[in-house]
Amino acid sequence: MSLKGKIAIITGSNSGIGLGVARELARAGADVVLNSFTDRDEDHALAAALGKEFSVNARYIKADMSKGAECRALVEQAGRCDILVNNAGIQHVAAVDEFPPEKWDAILAINLSSAFHTTAAALPMMRKAGWGRVVNVASAHGLTASPFKSAYVAAKHGVVGLTKTVALETAEEPITCNAICPGYVLTPLVEAQIPDQMKVHDMDRETVIREVMLTRQPSKEFATVEQIGGTAVFLCSDAAAQITGTTISVDGGWTAL
Repeated sequence: MSLKGKIAIITGSNSGIGLGVARELARAGADVVLNSFTDRDEDHALAAALGKEFSVNARYIKADMSKGAECRALVEQAGRCDILVNNAGIQHVAAVDEFPPEKWDAILAINLSSAFHTTAAALPMMRKAGWGRVVNVASAHGLTASPFKSAYVAAKHGVVGLTKTVALETAEEPITCNAICPGYVLTPLVEAQIPDQMKVHDMDRETVIREVMLTRQPSKEFATVEQIGGTAVFLCSDAAAQITGTTISVDGGWTAL
C-alpha cells in the first residue's frame, strides 16, 4: 500500500491518535503535515524526526482548529493536499442542563466545523490532482451515545453525516471520504488515567481496564493508535477506491451491542 508521492495533512497530530495516523501514513511513504494549536520547538522537532525515521518530507504547521479561517489557512499553507485526515478533537463531560455553553461551542467548532473548513479547502486541490482521500476520525459516539457527552456525541454524529455528504458530492470523481469510528484507544492521555482509576477503585491495572474503562468495549482490549493508523492507510489505498461514504468501526465490538 505505497503512498509515495502523496501529501497528507493530519489535524491534531502532535500526539495520540493523530500522531499514530501520521506515523503510519509516513511508513507507507506519504509526506506528512503535522498540526496542532501550539508552535513549540518540540512540535517542529517531532515532524523532523518523523521525516528522518521514514525518509519522507514532514513539516509542522500551527493552526487553531476552533477558527475556520485558520483551518483553511492550514491547507493553503501546505500547498497541496492529497490525503486529509480530520482528527482534531476535544472532550468535556457534563449533564445537558449543566453543560457550559462555551464548551459546547468549542467542541462543535473543533470536532465538527474544522472538518468542514479543511475539507472545503482541500477538495479543489484533490480535484486538480485527480485523486484524493478524506478520512474523518469520528468515534463510536458517532454511531451511538452516552450520557453527559452531548456536545461530543452531537459533533461526532455530525462528522458521520458530513462524511456521507462529501462522499456523495465526489462519488463520480477519484476522491473518497470515509470515517473511522474508534472505541477506546490507548493513547498517552488514556494511559495517564489508569493509575488514578486503580486508586479510586482499588483494583489492579488489568481489572480496572476490563471492568471500569472498557465496560462498553466487548473485546476488553484497547485499540491502538497503530491500528487506527493502519485503517487510515487502507482507506487511502487502491484497495479502498470503491469504499466511500461509510464508517469503519475499530471499537472491539462496541457498536455491535
